[in-house]
Amino acid sequence: MLGWSGCDGKGLLLVTVAVTAMSVAGIATAQSPTVPAPSFEVASVRQVSRGSGYTSISPLGSARFFARNASMKLLIEMAFGVQGYQIAGKNVGWIDSELYDIEAKPQGDVSLSYEQLKPLLQHLLAQRFKLEVHHEQKEIQGYALKVAKNGSKLQVGKEATGMGYILSNGIRGPAVSMSSLAAMLAHPVGTPVVDKTGVTGKYSIKLNFAPDGSADSPYPSIFTALQEQLGLKLEPQKVAVEMLVIDRLDKVPSAN
Repeated sequence: MLGWSGCDGKGLLLVTVAVTAMSVAGIATAQSPTVPAPSFEVASVRQVSRGSGYTSISPLGSARFFARNASMKLLIEMAFGVQGYQIAGKNVGWIDSELYDIEAKPQGDVSLSYEQLKPLLQHLLAQRFKLEVHHEQKEIQGYALKVAKNGSKLQVGKEATGMGYILSNGIRGPAVSMSSLAAMLAHPVGTPVVDKTGVTGKYSIKLNFAPDGSADSPYPSIFTALQEQLGLKLEPQKVAVEMLVIDRLDKVPSAN
């Protein structure tokens, strides 16, 4: 799963280059009945109108959490560590369009890691939006990341670790494994991508591609860019995915 670090609304998504198996307990069963669910000490939530500015998220390690002009879909992605294609449910077509501002303070003013933030945000969504979910396994159309016919053009990374950047027109990373690259590619293509390259190690990734729907980009499509720049390719393949299914979700938050 990709650890969240922030989105500035200009097409820049900063993620920790690490992939693990997604395992998220449902809200209703995530906590023992005798143990209070982790929650923010105070939180303010309000619905905002479109056109009110860029989306911005507080960086990891902050003593306070904020999300400005954030869609409900983005908030759910952050809360559960899932991507958009993993979210399903009836009568929730509005989660892409409705925007919200959140200001929240954790108990003790401690800085939050992403793993610490997730249960707090899950509880907030359940409390203010009556969010209820369950999980289902489903096969959906995705892609397999493979080495192209003429071989890879990958350059071994000079750094042992580093952060990966998903831009609106590219992907960057100083030390990226193929499984991490596959997970990052899932964001721009909008479907799951599994690593079938058989390539081990970490590599310096600089991939430039045309944003989806762009007619005037100087870069080729992401599929062409992968082959020309990295010697890799995406092949259609059915992929088993754990879906987060929304059973209930209110559009208007309850009072602060």
